[in-house]
Amino acid sequence: MNTIPNRQALCETLLELAQTDRDIMVLASDSRGSAAMAPFAKAYPEQFVEVGIAEQNIVGISAGLAHSGKKPFVTSPACFLSMRSIEQIKVDVAYSGTNVKLVGISGGVSYGALGMSHHSVQDVAVCRAIPGLAVILPADRHETKRMTEALVQHEGGVYVRIGRNPVEDVYESDDYEFVIGKAVTMRDGADLTIIAAGETVRVALDAHTALKEAGVSCRVLNMHTIKPLDEEAIIRAARETGHIITVEEHSIHGGLGSAVAETVVQHQPVPIRILGIPDEPAIAGKTAEVFKHYGISADNIKRIALEMLGR
Repeated sequence: MNTIPNRQALCETLLELAQTDRDIMVLASDSRGSAAMAPFAKAYPEQFVEVGIAEQNIVGISAGLAHSGKKPFVTSPACFLSMRSIEQIKVDVAYSGTNVKLVGISGGVSYGALGMSHHSVQDVAVCRAIPGLAVILPADRHETKRMTEALVQHEGGVYVRIGRNPVEDVYESDDYEFVIGKAVTMRDGADLTIIAAGETVRVALDAHTALKEAGVSCRVLNMHTIKPLDEEAIIRAARETGHIITVEEHSIHGGLGSAVAETVVQHQPVPIRILGIPDEPAIAGKTAEVFKHYGISADNIKRIALEMLGR
């Protein structure tokens, strides 16, 4: 069982890269603890900026650092970073074309017990509508490491959302290439495709196992980059498997499911089911409890798949 959360993997990777790249900067909004960035702050105090609880300011400061040639990584709770500072993200990062990496920590329903004020299930919808801003959700610690390495080399604004707690590995190791905008086929199949992002990739893989036992050949796509979207992989899945289920830790409006549906309806119409948080304040509780309540589970995906296939 993995005990390393993605936020820790992010810090460890930045610590390693900062040894040779002194332009890497990390900014926190009174969040070095919750972002697991305390080790970075201790090791590289001259490359760390503590802004305090001021999310609008942290985005503006990071844009200024980027304009001076630095590579800033903003680490702040996703619920506040993506809502309180959305104007600064739109103008100072995206419109201004600054090289800022915005890392929303404890995204989705990671702060489950704190309720709607701390849930972040609209962030993908908002951020993917902003021109010039990429949106990425890594699935596990291995993907977080490879993603971080890619982000240091990537020029341009990016919104990243990672969860708070450890998630089971979906990759056996980090010995693979992470490409922004390129989906990963985790399992192949011909009857149906499950498309997931972030922590729901693990759920999709568990559903694949359950469906295989039921005699269903199921493809699983890890759509880690929701923008720019790998439309080619989606269209191919629609054409070759004929049915799609999307799974996300996000509102059913405007997120991964919407992005996939927009692509499919214009290029290769097939039946689609969008599984996520319905149009209501998500219940308070642990992540597993929230997932179970809304059917973000292998058993429910299996049920939906069999229903779609008429079995």
